[in-house]
Amino acid sequence: MKLLLLCLGLILVHAHEEENDVVKGNFDISKISGDWYSILLASDIKEKIEENGSMRVFVKDIEVLSNSSLIFTMHTKVNGKCTKISLICNKTEKDGEYDVVYDGYNLFRIIETAYEDYIIFHLNNVNQEQEFQLMELYGRKPDVSSKVKEKFVRYCQGMEIPKENILDLTQVDRCLQARQSEAAQVSSAE
Repeated sequence: MKLLLLCLGLILVHAHEEENDVVKGNFDISKISGDWYSILLASDIKEKIEENGSMRVFVKDIEVLSNSSLIFTMHTKVNGKCTKISLICNKTEKDGEYDVVYDGYNLFRIIETAYEDYIIFHLNNVNQEQEFQLMELYGRKPDVSSKVKEKFVRYCQGMEIPKENILDLTQVDRCLQARQSEAAQVSSAE
């Protein structure tokens, strides 16, 4: 009985510690630098994130510059081939908010993060054709827990993005081979 109570206590302490790691404001941007993987992608205009959609990109890493701007290194598929792109995103006056021009004007913000595990972004895009919103879930590893994915789904529903417009990118080619070959080229050059 004592062992059972001890196990239950440890589980509760661990669950409480995990929730304490979640940051929803006053972000330490330096902690988002490093490698990331695209996990889930959602939009109220699904065509933007479907295969050959302009916003179907796969993050490789995020670099924080000295002026707090961010450089996102990503891959996108062009004619079936993984192509590397880099986007410089400028910090706005608001905490965790950035803008960038890519397929129109984009204003995005960090919804929440557990720096060592995942980050969730919400983006609004305005271009001549239409306005749309996008949600992104990135993980430090190629996948995240179902609990984090469920949280992302709830955020999407709160933004009125239907569940059928959420794509699980862990089930598609995310250009991981291109990412690995780039890393091999860098290490062989050193």
